[in-house]
Amino acid sequence: MAFIEAKNPEEALKVAAQVAAGAARAARMPAHARAKVLNALAEGVRAAREEWAKVLAEEVAKPLKDGRREADRAVFTLSYAAGEALRWTGQWVPLDAEPAGENRSALIKRVPRGPALFISPFNFPLNLSIHKVAPAIAAGVPFLLKPPPQAPKAGRMLAEALSAAGWPDECGAVVSCPNDAAEALVKDERFATLSFTGSAGVGWKLKTAAGRKHVVLELGGAACVAVCADADLALAAARCAAGGFVFSGQTCISVQRIVVEASAYEEFKQLLLANVAELKVGAPESDADVGPLIDEKAAMRIEEWVKEAVAGGGKLLCGGTRSGRTCAPTVVEDAPAGCRLVVDEVFGPVVTLEKAATAEGVLAKAGTGVWGLQTGIFTKDIDAVLSAWNSLQVGGLCVNEVPTYRSDILPYGGSRMSGIGREGVRWAMEELTEPRALILTHHP
Repeated sequence: MAFIEAKNPEEALKVAAQVAAGAARAARMPAHARAKVLNALAEGVRAAREEWAKVLAEEVAKPLKDGRREADRAVFTLSYAAGEALRWTGQWVPLDAEPAGENRSALIKRVPRGPALFISPFNFPLNLSIHKVAPAIAAGVPFLLKPPPQAPKAGRMLAEALSAAGWPDECGAVVSCPNDAAEALVKDERFATLSFTGSAGVGWKLKTAAGRKHVVLELGGAACVAVCADADLALAAARCAAGGFVFSGQTCISVQRIVVEASAYEEFKQLLLANVAELKVGAPESDADVGPLIDEKAAMRIEEWVKEAVAGGGKLLCGGTRSGRTCAPTVVEDAPAGCRLVVDEVFGPVVTLEKAATAEGVLAKAGTGVWGLQTGIFTKDIDAVLSAWNSLQVGGLCVNEVPTYRSDILPYGGSRMSGIGREGVRWAMEELTEPRALILTHHP
């Protein structure tokens, strides 16, 4: 598969035409052949695990151990997608629920909507691209992938791996291009589906430009954790420290807000601060837990947001300092409700900490804001869990776990400002396809 650097919209649209022409071949490829490609790609990523980790460290400053985890996750996603390609089936529907349907039945299969356009972000250059590519191959959908501009080597490596695995060149392309070329691709009606992962502002703008396309948006969030007084506080604190600072908080489901029931607040706070103090800050090539941000501009923005929250009455419990691209792990207590650190997605190594008088109050606070990707709740009370599951407008509720957890076996996506549609292998396959019915009539 080609890795193409398109310098302008015209060059990008030429590639789009080539991918569109490959739709029939991708759809005709038998399931066993698609599964073979996915298994070969999984093996290719597994064999290059260390190389992937080094490239991710070099291009997006990801700590080596996180880069290895990203490669491992990609291998699992590809292997699972290979199985889904073989399990992908339709259904039989009897139509005699009404008199006119007597002696009739229907077969329903899912067919590709058409070529797909994928746009992936910098924070997981391999895995978030695989989240899109693997379901497309499994469902027989040709695609054009625009990888993040911050990771050109990763994009080229993925294109080479796809080609080596046997995915036909005419059924896909990895295209590096400027923003105006990407917008031209979004508007191109030869693409039937747009799947975008990135910031909310860009995502919703692209949805408007997409026209009649089926659109999947996996956007940001200000993920919250609700900690009730009956929870295992040591577990909750350890998981919040891990979920808030992994990859310097540069994930859309990074823990950002923590709301704790008042009677457990002080104990939890001390446990959390102890866990945060143990985090290692350093270069991505080291065994650091927290490394540099994607660029200094991002680090300066985070520093500004922290200062704004403190100036508004928040209390800095730890961190708050910056050195170039690196921000120290930071915890801010009682940040003002309207400050950017609470309202917007920080996308950095910062968590806020606040209390509520009751468990009900904790859940009420956890449900505020405009985001709806995932929320975590720590409690032993099943009624509190069910109440949260029924009331919180989120794509997923993680019980006794932080919202940073994700599995590609499950549907993944958000509500409200956090997006539309779902990823996760089978769920993404459904987004890329549509049902087609065959109505059968028997004349006895």
